[in-house]
Amino acid sequence: MTRPANKRMVAMVGESAGAVKFGLALGGGGARGFAHVTMLEALDELGIAPCVIAGTSIGSLIGAAYASGMSGAAIRAYCEELFHKRTEILKRLFSRWNGGLSVFKNNGNGGASTFSGENILKALLPETLPENFEGLKTPLLAVATDFYAQCQYIIERGPLIPAIAASSALPGVLRPIELDGRVLVDGGFVNPVPFDLLMPRADIVAAIDVTAGVQQSRGKMPSLIESIIGSNQITLRSVLREKLKAQAPDILIRPEIGGFRVLDFYKIEEIFSAAEPAKDEFKRACEKALAGWRSAEITSRLNP
Repeated sequence: MTRPANKRMVAMVGESAGAVKFGLALGGGGARGFAHVTMLEALDELGIAPCVIAGTSIGSLIGAAYASGMSGAAIRAYCEELFHKRTEILKRLFSRWNGGLSVFKNNGNGGASTFSGENILKALLPETLPENFEGLKTPLLAVATDFYAQCQYIIERGPLIPAIAASSALPGVLRPIELDGRVLVDGGFVNPVPFDLLMPRADIVAAIDVTAGVQQSRGKMPSLIESIIGSNQITLRSVLREKLKAQAPDILIRPEIGGFRVLDFYKIEEIFSAAEPAKDEFKRACEKALAGWRSAEITSRLNP
């Protein structure tokens, strides 16, 4: 349960946050990314408005909603409505996009069919989301992987949905996206929690890692899709582990959500509940970081 709001602290934090540049990085992790929403609620409760957001995979999706002006509570309500009933997804696919079954696309090379990430996002994302990055109220950096150049590709302008689809395009599940003359796949392969992108743009950088950790054996061999997704998560953790050896964000939060799988979207309420303790941790960390920044600013002004 969230601890009661301290009105005096919220006022102090809000005053500090008005001057400090606060950057927020939201990492990839599939359904575990619902934990991001609780962290957004924490920022809203503290009166902190990020000056820039960077997101990978599910982090780019939730980051886009927040950057569009939706509150954490509004995003939570939207997600709860969407995943409350399994039939709601199919209903929206058919009602919003002509020919809902066309979210399936063959890769054109005789291989297995995969989902069209762009069509899924068009059907499921809030209709209030702007068409382009330029329509967002907060700058957003979406991280994808250039398949052929084998490097990170950052998208921060142009059409929004193709960029989010590219950032989330896990091979074998969602088909790659052609954008800006590149073939793009899931950004987690190169930058699972893109806090480093915010270092030049923010005074305080907070990162939310939802890749989870060691998984418990379920007593059976993983399926093909579980093997693909699980291997991706191992890659994410390995990349992040090495990245943190070089530099770390001012705030790093890792919700205890390891018991959930990447595709556990219908366990949304359980994920929200599991992330609550991390929400309190995040609020305390933000208060501490902002107080430290404010103290350093006062010291620098007194001793120019």
